[in-house]
Amino acid sequence: MQKLRLGVVGVGHLGTFHARQAAESDIIELVGAYDINQDQAQKICAECGTDSYQVLEDLLAEADAVSIVVPTSEHYNVAMKALDNDCHIFIEKPITSTVQEAEEIIQSARSKGKKIQVGHIERFNPAMLSVREHRVEPMFIEAHRLSQFNPRGCDVSVVLDLMIHDLDLILYLVKSPVKSIDACGVAVVSEAEDIANVRLKFESGCVANLTSSRISLKQMRRMRLFQKNQYIAMDFMEKKADIFRLGDTYPLPDPGGAAMVVGNIGVGDRARDIVYEKPSPPQVNSLKMELEEFAMAVMQDREPEVPGEQGKQALEVANIILEKIARP
Repeated sequence: MQKLRLGVVGVGHLGTFHARQAAESDIIELVGAYDINQDQAQKICAECGTDSYQVLEDLLAEADAVSIVVPTSEHYNVAMKALDNDCHIFIEKPITSTVQEAEEIIQSARSKGKKIQVGHIERFNPAMLSVREHRVEPMFIEAHRLSQFNPRGCDVSVVLDLMIHDLDLILYLVKSPVKSIDACGVAVVSEAEDIANVRLKFESGCVANLTSSRISLKQMRRMRLFQKNQYIAMDFMEKKADIFRLGDTYPLPDPGGAAMVVGNIGVGDRARDIVYEKPSPPQVNSLKMELEEFAMAVMQDREPEVPGEQGKQALEVANIILEKIARP
């Protein structure tokens, strides 16, 4: 079987998982890893049965593609080096620190015929995958992403740390230009915002309310979608989805899902059943799936699931949110 020769740049907390999943894949050959912490790189590479590189360019010369899992401030420099060394790039979210950097990476990749996939992993969450083939036309969305405090990641705002996951999902689901943005946020224990609330209005008429916090007492990663005759709830921690709909409105194309009538509404000719449907989520490792999706996109010469342009779009909206928060 053909395999993509992949290198991992950065094997800290998240990069370690990248290396492990790549090493276990049937369609990826992990050629090695690089990290400025050589001891960490050697430890993880020994665990994964691959080579540790002391010079980044040496790894780039051996790989056909790289997974970039370094601090966001270094995404641009590593990505441009990788492209200059003829590598396709998987780059963790957010794509870069600035929209200008993202645009330069995208233009460079396009000119060199290289693929970019951005690591918006919630696209591959079983909860999301279970409704992906369903007809989703939301007119109101509520998203809550709460976590307990962890110093890791606090060098950036919670908007770029946590909320950007939901921004990407909402932009993907709504597929309409953003019309207006209202936002507020507060720095509580960090120098940047630790909690933020945002209201997005789209040209389609859809409205989305997002709340993200990294100083919560409990963990929560939920999104609720409201549309005509239907309500969809996704729990990204539990990796499941629930759907309530009227009658035969947009039935889920899922023979394995459980559906039952739980009530009714209206009388006479206007009476309709309220149907509860629980789609069966696929049993997948989200990180492994997104890395293999990237590998297949490269080997089949097709558009990745989360191309660079979509990563840039999420960053553009996030930056506008940060500007709104910063205004007195």
